[in-house]
Amino acid sequence: MLTVGTEWLIEASGCDAAALRDAGRLREVFARAVSELELRVVCEPQWHTFPGEGGVTGLVMLTESHLACHTYPEFGVATFNLYCCRERPAWAWDERLREMLGAREVRVRSVNRAGDEAQAHTNNEAQAHRHASGGEA
Repeated sequence: MLTVGTEWLIEASGCDAAALRDAGRLREVFARAVSELELRVVCEPQWHTFPGEGGVTGLVMLTESHLACHTYPEFGVATFNLYCCRERPAWAWDERLREMLGAREVRVRSVNRAGDEAQAHTNNEAQAHRHASGGEA
């Protein structure tokens, strides 16, 4: 199966509520992930801090795809999503979010993104090439 990317879905709980309201702290998480994974930023990250006791939403577009976060200080939860269309090693989310946001628990799931359509397209191209070169179709 053709893989067109890997997506990491991260939930950090038991985080320090003040850290989850601090866009500067979250910018540091993004900067560290981008640096340590050698990702390439396309443009300025976008941040929105919700009023009062609300959290922060952030998004950075990457040549590899994107990195996003949403925080919920009232629940002590931060969620992150990193999608890369080229191979990357897994980042130390558990260690980094415990260190940087005071998380007590970090859950990381990864999904290899591929689809029947991508595989079918690849198979159709291979068949067309074989047929054009006189091979079996």
